[in-house]
Amino acid sequence: MGPAKAAARTISQSAFDEMVQENIDDLGMDPTEALEDAIQTLTIQGVDLSDLQSSEIFKENGGPKIVVGILSNEREDEKILDGCFSVIAAAATATVLKESFMDLKIDELIVQILKEHNGGSIPSIYDAIRVILSSDDNRVIASQVFGYARKFAKLGIAEVLVESLREGLNTPCLISASIALRAVAVNDEICRSVANSGGIDVVLRCLDDSGVQGNDAVARACCSLLSKLAGSDANKSIIVEKRGMDRLINLSARFSDDPSVLQEVMSIICTLCLRSPENAARAIESGAGDLAIQAMQNFPESDQLQRNSCFMIRNLVARNPENRKILLGNGIEELIRKAKQRHKSCKDAATDALRDLGIDNYNS
Repeated sequence: MGPAKAAARTISQSAFDEMVQENIDDLGMDPTEALEDAIQTLTIQGVDLSDLQSSEIFKENGGPKIVVGILSNEREDEKILDGCFSVIAAAATATVLKESFMDLKIDELIVQILKEHNGGSIPSIYDAIRVILSSDDNRVIASQVFGYARKFAKLGIAEVLVESLREGLNTPCLISASIALRAVAVNDEICRSVANSGGIDVVLRCLDDSGVQGNDAVARACCSLLSKLAGSDANKSIIVEKRGMDRLINLSARFSDDPSVLQEVMSIICTLCLRSPENAARAIESGAGDLAIQAMQNFPESDQLQRNSCFMIRNLVARNPENRKILLGNGIEELIRKAKQRHKSCKDAATDALRDLGIDNYNS
């Protein structure tokens, strides 16, 4: 058994409540002042306030307003800013508190602070964006979170987040900023605004560098972001024009032993080829067919990789009968049937791939 990891400084709900009560009893503060002082004091001390589970109490006692007030009044102190955003990221997870923060115009504050500071010195700000824009609470419907993303976008968050990525792998928060930008990119207009800000160039460069440096975490995060951006038909063309297919195949070669990266690469190629026979032809020329065959051969137990392979194969052949001959001639049918038999999660995707390959007994 390895050595235990050092635990982060935390505080229990009872200890936090006691601290607030002491501020009221000993220092004569009113409840709002007492709560604000406790949050600010513990934030400065680097205490993780996410073990505080009473989010409803936090809301009822004006917690969101207090945190936003601290953010507004302490704009120059990056340590306090980071602490406050960590509180927001914790509080807005699986609670209706994200609505409270949005009512307090946290979106405007986030954009302003990112413009004023290097986001790398306030890492929790990206976590706050991600959590606010995640539909992870059945009391907050997905369309409401979609509306939040559009509000962020109107303030220019896409352009600001692209700036956060420009230093590439030298950016300490590259992964969290990429995830935040992915959460923002909820529609075609926003995806195109990312491209117009140079975002596709930035992401492709980060992918290239991640391959050179062997940074699989960055490769996965940037692949996931690029896949989201490729949902825009206009962006598909931009990615392909910038040698995106070749660069993705090169990335897969550098991470040929990592199925978690390979499945992300195939997800992007799948999206790029959707309803685009030209892109499907380009993908085959770049080596996407060989990628699918080699990955399925090398990682038979990886259900997600096998499933993504089937999805990609469908889009490679759906409108390109010439690609069917190439893949069938290289033995893809047997690999798909094995995936169908081995993984329950692959059954539908494998069946559809066999059908689109033109195989008569695709259901067997």
